[in-house]
Amino acid sequence: MTDYKDTIQLPRTDFPMKAGLAQREPELLARWEKLGLWQRLRADAKGRPKFILHDGPPYANGHLHIGHALNKILKDVINRSQQMMGKDANYVPGWDCHGLPIEWKIEEKYREAGQDKDAVPIVEFRKECREFADHWIGVQREEFKRLGVLGDWDHPYTTMAYAAEAQIAREIGAFLLNGGLYRGSKPVLWSIVEKTALAEAEVEYHDVTSPTIHIRFPIVEPSDPALAGASIVIWTTTPWTMPGNRAIAYGADYDYVLAEVTAAGEGSLARPGERIVVAQTLLEQVCADAKITGHKVLKSFKGAALAGTVCAHPLRGRGYDHDAPLLPAGFVTTDQGTGFVHIAPGHGADDFVLGSAHGIEVPETVGEDGRFYAHVPLFAGMAVYTADGKPGDITGAMFTAMTEAGGLLAKGRLRHSYPHSWRSKAPLIFRNTSQWFISMDANDLRRKALSAIDATGFFPPQGRNRLYAMIEGRPDWCISRQRAWGVPIPVFVDKRTGEPLRDAGVVERVAQAFAAEGADAWFASDPARFLGNGYDPANFEQVRDVVDVWFDSGSTHAFVLEGRPDLAWPASLYLEGSDQHRGWFHSSLLEACGTRGRAPYDEVLTHGFVLAEDGRKMSKSLGNVVAPQEVVEQQGAETLRLWVVNSDYSEDLKIGPEIIKHQTDAYRRLRNTLRYLLGNLNGFQSSARVDPAAMPELERWVLHRLWELDRHVRRCCEEYDFHALFRALHDFCAVDLSAFYFDIRKDSLYCDALDSPRRRAAQSVLDILFECLTAWLAPILCFTAEEAWLCRFPQETGSVHLRQFLEVPASWRDDALVARWQKIRDVRRVVLGALEIERAEKRIGSSLLAAPAVYVTAEHRAALDGIDLADVAITSDIALVEGPPPAGAFTLPDVDGVGVVPQLAAGEKCARCWKVLPDVGSVPDMPGVCGRCADAVRTCRHAA
Repeated sequence: MTDYKDTIQLPRTDFPMKAGLAQREPELLARWEKLGLWQRLRADAKGRPKFILHDGPPYANGHLHIGHALNKILKDVINRSQQMMGKDANYVPGWDCHGLPIEWKIEEKYREAGQDKDAVPIVEFRKECREFADHWIGVQREEFKRLGVLGDWDHPYTTMAYAAEAQIAREIGAFLLNGGLYRGSKPVLWSIVEKTALAEAEVEYHDVTSPTIHIRFPIVEPSDPALAGASIVIWTTTPWTMPGNRAIAYGADYDYVLAEVTAAGEGSLARPGERIVVAQTLLEQVCADAKITGHKVLKSFKGAALAGTVCAHPLRGRGYDHDAPLLPAGFVTTDQGTGFVHIAPGHGADDFVLGSAHGIEVPETVGEDGRFYAHVPLFAGMAVYTADGKPGDITGAMFTAMTEAGGLLAKGRLRHSYPHSWRSKAPLIFRNTSQWFISMDANDLRRKALSAIDATGFFPPQGRNRLYAMIEGRPDWCISRQRAWGVPIPVFVDKRTGEPLRDAGVVERVAQAFAAEGADAWFASDPARFLGNGYDPANFEQVRDVVDVWFDSGSTHAFVLEGRPDLAWPASLYLEGSDQHRGWFHSSLLEACGTRGRAPYDEVLTHGFVLAEDGRKMSKSLGNVVAPQEVVEQQGAETLRLWVVNSDYSEDLKIGPEIIKHQTDAYRRLRNTLRYLLGNLNGFQSSARVDPAAMPELERWVLHRLWELDRHVRRCCEEYDFHALFRALHDFCAVDLSAFYFDIRKDSLYCDALDSPRRRAAQSVLDILFECLTAWLAPILCFTAEEAWLCRFPQETGSVHLRQFLEVPASWRDDALVARWQKIRDVRRVVLGALEIERAEKRIGSSLLAAPAVYVTAEHRAALDGIDLADVAITSDIALVEGPPPAGAFTLPDVDGVGVVPQLAAGEKCARCWKVLPDVGSVPDMPGVCGRCADAVRTCRHAA
């Protein structure tokens, strides 16, 4: 038998089947560095429309976690895709550097050494915080770069840069000068452990078990004579707030009852004969909680009838002799409790608003250390929570005092959600303190922010409603923190009037000092330096609070987008996790609307959180934490990049060993597609492409699919829907190419003569496919697309990332052709299904042993006109019969009128193409091959 192997055009490529990503990726990173890829991208894009994705700064504290990887990879995919669509996508990464997490770490060092951090000079302490942040910026920068994230890593922004601190001071000054900044006394969420106010974004909620109390408030001024001598009963989960009580709230539209206790069970604190007022729907529950075994309703009435009623504080005669008026309030509910809410204006936002509306004083009862002030009767010095976050001694003392005064009706315990610091994990309290606020109403800030939301595009759209609701109902923004590591609030308060000094010259002098020396200048300089000659420093108090870190990051648009000439304001896109509706999106919106009148972004995209693959939260104790560094080290960064786009990141994502394995499988399919293209393009030059008009229908069908995909890819890039983009590309490679086009054209590529029109047309399409796929995949699989591109075009200075998406001609569109080939593919599916059964029954091995009879409708027959169905179905021959399939023929329920009767092919097996054909051996000097192969061999040997 003659060996024809050397005449077959088998694929040849240096592109390896095994990726070796963990080793290959660092080599490509080094190549990009040497090439100056980032600088070349900027030079190439000069003059194009700008696309600016402004980086929400991660915190410079610790190694990256999987959430960081998701966030930065998604940003990188977006930037790369926008660049390849003809934009100038300049990306400046940044870091958030100030704030409690870093300060906490430095404090820990002093605590472990038995030192008091407050004894350390503040400038020295801040220097240590700056060094800590700088170290972790260096670590995180290398970890981000290892993920393949392109950006201006040599010139990132940081909130602790001197120029940044200077601009943050100017932004605070803008609110000072426009009247939006004021000092007020309001209840804020306070961390006793950290001794500072916290923003809502710094708070997380955990379930805790709290003591509950039912307390009698004796009525001293009834609105109805029937209420004389009765008691209003309140219920609370925070007994420690009772010293701050100044009123009671009720629901005007609720039904209330006056009930008399007729019998009480053992251990009950209720007294037969006493009369209590509670909500009608909660009476039975109150009686059960208080062990009241008998009662009778004396009167029912609407809450509005309580207007004008006044109660005594339950500890009257023991230092609490003020009245507690009853006030209507919309926040009262009848879900649990008694239908009444005790109002402590210093310990709750609703309480404060209601009290202020009725001119009720806001007492200060609890100090920054969580202990009651010395002036608080009965409870002076007692702790709500201790310095380490443990429950203090106030609850027991409150039970005792209320019992002795006759105020306690019942006590219990309740499991409920309670606010905690997300850093220290310690419980928080609402505490009335003097803080600096930005008014939501001054300068129409709330209205401007809501209008800006309406003018912003949101992905997914529901993000708009979430942010809108937060802005619509939020209180004034508390921006002051009682800490050391941050940008100081550069304000002086006139001791004579209590008013802040609103002087633009002072603001600018402070900013210039910060730009030259950093914000440490505020603590290291004499106030006279900033005040100038026009003011006597003795008349002014220098504010020592630092600004909320959310104001820091909310100001980045000012010192990054406006501060760099290569960027633009507003940003095209802000992208962060869904928690940033109350964080960075929120603070940036308020800061920009308050100083510039509009949002600093045109669009906002949010992604979900990352969970373990079983849907649970990641936890070291559960052993289900996936560290991005480990994935990169073992499987390569491409695996994580693929995971990001292979997930619906508009919702929470999952990751774990099995999910990672699925990504490597999907990656292998894509890599094999590129390898197939490269192998079959060996020796082919793009200049030899066949004109599409001269191509066979099958090739023109592929071009139409590329036209469809091009539109889909561009739409997905514009809408940031890379999940849909990746699924389309993956399915195209797996279904349309590998399982259909490649399968059919393998015979032509391997066995046709080198110069056959069909083979040249197929190679032309493969060349176009390679050009399209490497560009479309480059934003996602940035390493693999580069490796494949360099394998075909090994240029010293070339890169796939310097390209743009191919401009696909509209002439490739052919809807009629696609409709026709859908019918052909339907017939092919029936043939393949029939042959699969033959293979399973071991009646054939290869489909080339078959020459089935295929029965089709007239419509299918017309579609197949001029098409070699045997080539399409990969059989040696096919007998096409127009008419209904005979009994016993193989059919598919979704392909009407098509049936297949399997038959073996007649003739001999060709030693070269393996088809079974009658003309095998018909050419005397080409033994064992068919006529087609004989011509191909002759051409091949002649060329050699």
